[in-house]
Amino acid sequence: MAQLASWFNHAHGLSLGRPVIDKTGLTGFYTFTLYWVPDEGPNPDQGAAILATLQDQAGLKLESRRGPVDYIVVDHAEKVPVGN
Repeated sequence: MAQLASWFNHAHGLSLGRPVIDKTGLTGFYTFTLYWVPDEGPNPDQGAAILATLQDQAGLKLESRRGPVDYIVVDHAEKVPVGN
């Protein structure tokens, strides 16, 4: 399940708008097949379509929750001169 969550976080062209974290408590490896064909071009509803497919075909549901998120803050940057 952790690999599935990671796939959602790194799937190119498919954004759910927030990070996906595995909270299932399931360990081990699982094999399943999802039948889903993404629309051509950018489509903001792609995320909703894959979530519906995930629930209908695999019985998995993503729930929106608040929680801590790692981030990096750069509070200062300066250009360093390059010598000869």
